[in-house]
Amino acid sequence: MKNSKGSLKANLEDVSLLSWDFRTIRDIAGPLLVVEGVEGVAYGEIVEIHLAGGETRTGQVLESAEGYAVVQVFEGSAGIDADKTSVRFLAEVAKIDVSTEMLGRVLNGRGMPIDGGPPVIPESRLDVAGAPINPCSRQQPADFIQTGISAIDGLNTLVRGQKLPIFSGSGLPANELCAQIIRQAKVKSGEEFAVVFAAMGITHREASFFRRDFEKSGTLEKVVFFLNLANDPTIERILTPRCALTVAEYLAFEQDMQVLVVLTDMTNYCEALREISTAREEVPGRRGYPGYMYTDLATIYERAGRVKGKQGSITQLMILTMPDDDITHPIPDLTGYITEGQIVLSRQLHRRGLFPPIDVLPCLSRLMNLGIGVGKTREDHRNVADQLYASYAQGRDLRRLVSIIGEEALGETDRKYLEFADRFEQNYLSQGSEDREIAKTMDVAWDLLAGLPVDELKRIKKEYLAAYLPKEETAAVAGSSSGPGE
Repeated sequence: MKNSKGSLKANLEDVSLLSWDFRTIRDIAGPLLVVEGVEGVAYGEIVEIHLAGGETRTGQVLESAEGYAVVQVFEGSAGIDADKTSVRFLAEVAKIDVSTEMLGRVLNGRGMPIDGGPPVIPESRLDVAGAPINPCSRQQPADFIQTGISAIDGLNTLVRGQKLPIFSGSGLPANELCAQIIRQAKVKSGEEFAVVFAAMGITHREASFFRRDFEKSGTLEKVVFFLNLANDPTIERILTPRCALTVAEYLAFEQDMQVLVVLTDMTNYCEALREISTAREEVPGRRGYPGYMYTDLATIYERAGRVKGKQGSITQLMILTMPDDDITHPIPDLTGYITEGQIVLSRQLHRRGLFPPIDVLPCLSRLMNLGIGVGKTREDHRNVADQLYASYAQGRDLRRLVSIIGEEALGETDRKYLEFADRFEQNYLSQGSEDREIAKTMDVAWDLLAGLPVDELKRIKKEYLAAYLPKEETAAVAGSSSGPGE
C-alpha cells in the first residue's frame, strides 16, 4: 500500500510498519473521517487512528469506494488534526473477546470492563456482526419464560427464542419495569439462565439506578451489563447491541445457557443512526431517519432464536421510547414489523398510580400459544387469557358509555363488567414489585372472573369452570353454555 509521506530514507522494517498508514484525511464531519488514496479496503474493516500527540483511537470503515474510504471513529473526532493524523487499516472486522467470566461484570459499549475489576480473560474472540442463523437450522420458539408480571405472563406470554418489544413513552417507568423483569425472569425448566443487558444512550442517573438495583437484588451475578452513556461516542452506541448479542450467542450456543437479552433504549440507537446518516449527507427517509433503518434493525432483532441441536436460546426484550407517544412513529412502526408482538405502556394508567402501567388491549404476543398450556403452565391458560381480554375490553367500552348516559342507565350485567374493569386494573395489572408465579397469576384471574355471571364466561370450557370457580358457582356451571371447542 502507499504512504503519502513516502520517505525513501526509511529502512525496510520501518517501511513494513508504515505500509498501511495514510495521512490523506480529506474531510472530518462529526464522527466521520474521509480518507483519500486508499485501495482494497473492505466494508466493516477496523482502523487505528494515530493522533499527533501519541493518542490512538479506533474506527471502522463505513463506506469503501475506489480511491477513498469513510471511517467512523468510536471515540469521536474531537481533537483530530487532519494534517498530522495517520490512519492504519488493520484488515480485520470488529471483534469482541467473550467469556463466561463476563457474567457479573460492567462493560462499556465495546465490551471493555469499566467496573474496576481485572481484564476479562477471553475464551474466544468473535465477530460482533454475529453468525447468521441458517433458516433451515432455526428451531421454533417454545417454552415459557416467567417474568413474574401478570400482564405479561398471563396475557402476553414471553417464549424462549422470541423477540418482544416494550413500547414506552417519555416519563413512563420503562426502566423500573426493565429492572423488575431482569430481577425476576426465569425459565421454569430450571436450566441455567443468564441476562445480557445493553443500555444505550442513558444518563448517569439511569445507569446508577440499574447498577444499584442489580447489586441490591443480587442479580448482577447473572447479568452481563453493557453500558453506553448519553455522553459516550455516538458510534459506540451503534456497536453496543451487536457486542451484547455476540456475547449472548456465545453463552447460548457455546455454553448452552438460556439467555435473555434486554436492549434499552432503541430510540437512542436509532437517533445515532440518523446522526451518522446526516453526517454522511445521505438522502433521508421518513422523519429524517435513513431509508435502511428497517434493514439495520433487522440485523439486531433477528439474532434472537433457537438453533436445532443446541440447548441454549436467545430471547430479546427491546425497550423503546415512542416520541410524542406516537405508535406510528418510524421506530415503533418498523420494530413492530420485525418482532413478534409488543407490550405497550399506558400514560393514563401511570397517572393513576398503577405499576406496571401496561395497557393490555393493544398488546400482543404472537408466539404465546407456543409457551402456554404445557410443562409447568396451566392448560386453562389460553381460555382464561381470552376471557380476561374480552371482559376487560367490554368494561372499557362501558366506561365511555357511562360518561355519556350515566351508570344508572346500565343493567346489572353491565355494572358487573364495569366493576370487573376496575378490579382487573387494581388487582391484576397493578402489582408493584411483587414477583408472581404463574400459578398466582392464574389464581388472581379466576378470582376476578368469579365476579361475572357464569353464563357470561363463554370463552372458557365447562371443565375449567367446574375445576377453578368457587364451589358455590359449580352448580351453575352445569347449566351454562358450552365453552370453546365443545
